[in-house]
Order: sequence, then C-alpha cells, then structure tokens
Amino acid sequence: MPIYSSDSDNETTPRTKLFGRQRPIRSVLGGGQVAGVLLWENKKVSAALSFGMTILWFLFEVAEYNFVTLFSHISITAMLIVFIWCTSAEFFNWNPPAIPRSILDKSTFHEFALTFHERFNQALSSFVDIACGKQPALFFVAIFCLYILSVIGNYFTFLNFLYLCFVCLQTLPFLYNKYEDEVERYAGKLTREVKKMYRRFDSNVLNKIPRGAPVKEKKGR
Repeated sequence: MPIYSSDSDNETTPRTKLFGRQRPIRSVLGGGQVAGVLLWENKKVSAALSFGMTILWFLFEVAEYNFVTLFSHISITAMLIVFIWCTSAEFFNWNPPAIPRSILDKSTFHEFALTFHERFNQALSSFVDIACGKQPALFFVAIFCLYILSVIGNYFTFLNFLYLCFVCLQTLPFLYNKYEDEVERYAGKLTREVKKMYRRFDSNVLNKIPRGAPVKEKKGR
C-alpha cells in the first residue's frame, strides 16, 4: 500500500466541498423560501428585501433617524393615506381599499425560526469542537479571524455591522452558487497552503516545546 508524505498536497488530491459539506448549497441554507431568497431564485422578493433593508440602513445610519420617531412618522403617514382613501371611496362610491389582514403567513416565520435554530446549534457545536482543540489548524485560524473581526469592529457601528452581514448573506451564497467550481478550486489551494504552514509551525515550534515526563504508576504493594 503506497505511503504518502505529509507534504504531498498537490493538485491530484481529491477536491472536497467548501467547509467539508456534502449537501448542495440550497440544502445547507435550509431549503424552502429562506434559501430561495438568499439564492435570488425569486428575484422580486430578494430585490424588495434588499431595497427595504438599504432604505432602513440609510434612514437610521445616514439620516440619523430615531427608531421611535421613524416608526411614528410611518404609522401617521399610513393612517392618513388609508383614512383619505376610505373616506374618498365612500364619498365618491369607489371600491374601498383591499388591505390584507396578514402579509406573511405563519409557515414563513416558522421556517425561518427552524433554520436559525439549526444553524445556531451547528455553529455552537463547531465552536466548542474548535475551542477544545479537536482541530488545531482551525483553532489558530479562528483566533486570527476573531482578532481581525475585533479590529474591524472598532471602525464600524453595530448597525453598519448588521447591514454588512445582511449584504454578505444576500450576495455571497448567490455568487458561490453561480461560481461554485472556481471557488472550490481556489479554496482547495488555500486550504492546502494553510495545512502546509501549520505543519511547519507544528514541527518547528510546537514539537520543540518541552513537555513534562509522564508520571509512572506506582506499583501496588
């Protein structure tokens, strides 16, 4: 049986999916309407959501609107429009406005809650595994990424950070789904380079750290 050295990470190595996933990206995102919105399968809904979140970000961050003030102004404007519409319809014998009693059904919120619950549990489980040292390479990568995130956080407000996360959720899954082969190829190269760097660090630094001698068990008398 042939034995390969630890540094034989070449292009002939079988390519694995990003983050070791086995399912298609739509299943990873939970499927259903949530995945459809993130992958822009329903372009009208995705575009409307992106436009609405951008407007909210602009009002709160750029125009510096207060949430209570904005909510009150929107409510007053909506009530005035409905009142004038209903009064005019009754006065001129027009059809009254058909205002829906519910916009989003329960299944949409239930699906979103289930997807969030599943992803949160998976992230928490991965965090615990990495923190316990089960994957040393990912441990150092996670420490580095968290440090970079802490530095970036000094230059962003919390609202800007949330909006940035929303933009990433609306763009990265769609772009990854569209250019999956190219992303997998470059990600594979990056993963091999990280593994090589960690092996050098392990052999040149970690293995040279002195460790205490194992304690011998005392023989029973």
